Amino acid sequence: MGLMDDWTQVLHDEAASYARVALANIRREFPSGVYHTMKAPGDFPFRPRARTPVFYGSFDWHSCVEMHWLLVRLLRVAADAVPADEIRAALGPHFGAVALAAEEQFIVSADGLRERPYGWGWALALIHETASWDDQDGRKWASALAPLADRLRGRFLQWLPKATYPVRHGVHANSAFGLSRALPYAAARARSGDPALLEAITAKAHAWFGSDMLYPGGWEPSGHDFLSPALTEAELMAQVLHAGEFVTASSPTCTGSTRAAHGAGGGWQKACPTATRASAPPLRLPARTRRPPSRTSKVTTTWSSTGSPLTPS
Repeated sequence: MGLMDDWTQVLHDEAASYARVALANIRREFPSGVYHTMKAPGDFPFRPRARTPVFYGSFDWHSCVEMHWLLVRLLRVAADAVPADEIRAALGPHFGAVALAAEEQFIVSADGLRERPYGWGWALALIHETASWDDQDGRKWASALAPLADRLRGRFLQWLPKATYPVRHGVHANSAFGLSRALPYAAARARSGDPALLEAITAKAHAWFGSDMLYPGGWEPSGHDFLSPALTEAELMAQVLHAGEFVTASSPTCTGSTRAAHGAGGGWQKACPTATRASAPPLRLPARTRRPPSRTSKVTTTWSSTGSPLTPS
């Protein structure tokens, strides 16, 4: 039994419990971490649901987006193991035009900047999940989410040319993880004739990480990480580099999240890049977005018991 067979079995066994957690979270408005810069007395949201009427649950915006993505994903890959009718009944009203219009306004507001790039990337992952699903509800939800996708695309295109340096630590602001979440949507959009976002992501990935070598993976994890900085970068570059340019050594053993608040989710997100690249075919990027092979552009990640870089043989 291979890795994906193991994962499929675990998913099938646990899918119903995952769905119950997600259903409860997207409906739970409080407690809530509402992040807002006040500019005058009384300048604050009345309540989370008034500000973002779709993604108001799960404590914060990006977590609620993730929970919606999880529910759609479960419908796609494990519909026989989850309460599918209940999930569809919960998601349908959330993806209404009026509520999504408020989400668009949130994304273009100053508060929406706080979701860069983690929340933006997860939102495009959700939209891609619906758009790539051959299902009546999926097509309906994808159509309703399309204007939000346009807003998110615009946000990425405004930000990426100005972002001189990546954020490498393993928390929400991690640049590589956010770009990887957005990349499948960008690739699909490029195949439909709009390559701007894909070209911006691939260009910035090369600029930020294309020359990285000998990352000291033994220094991970830090006490604040719930993502692996090395694995998130490796996941991204495995998708945008030519196969011969991408080099990776053996992966570290990740024991899970180092932040209690992100618990199991953090552990999964650390493992996700390795499992994704080990089990999935390369992302189908349009040829024009791949750079010509280079003798110097590669990502090499090394781990040792002492945490010091190893010279590849």
